Amino acid sequence: MPQRIDIHDGGTLLYDAAFFSQEEADAIFEQLRNATPWRRERGRFGPFPRLTMWYADDGLAYSYSGVTHEAVAWTQTLTDIRRRVELASDVLFNSVLLNYYRDGLDSMGYHADNEPELGANPVIASVSLGAVRQFVLKHPKTGDKLKFDLAHGSLLVMGGTCQRHWVHAVPKTKAIIGPRINLTLRQILS
Repeated sequence: MPQRIDIHDGGTLLYDAAFFSQEEADAIFEQLRNATPWRRERGRFGPFPRLTMWYADDGLAYSYSGVTHEAVAWTQTLTDIRRRVELASDVLFNSVLLNYYRDGLDSMGYHADNEPELGANPVIASVSLGAVRQFVLKHPKTGDKLKFDLAHGSLLVMGGTCQRHWVHAVPKTKAIIGPRINLTLRQILS
């Protein structure tokens, strides 16, 4: 059952550890890992410590960390995930960023999804597939941290003022850990 969490300064989280069944999550993970044309992108600070791919409605572009993505058409698998997440979150999305963490050394540093094209209080929906990784939210002013071990097949929706007042990360780990794919759905404003 989904869990709703209210956080400092008007942020909201919705977490469903079993959004996809084990069987569904296994099938989606394998399909995305094998069929996605993964890219090792280079941002302002060098190569990203993970592989990525961005899909979106026609004509959209998205820029962050010195990288600009142009729309690549949705696959049927991604369209199906998008519709299911939209129903669960009651939010419409027009893009998805896929991140492939090959092992525990692949990571995502602290950041907020607060680019101007996302609007004042964007809702970000995150689907996790594969190895369980820790996801950390940090409130820069108070230093408060919230940690989640994102399960295979889970959905985390960050809403309210979350992107304005919190940053989040997927830290490196020295633990021997398998691959993980994360899908972050967004609404790019035209």
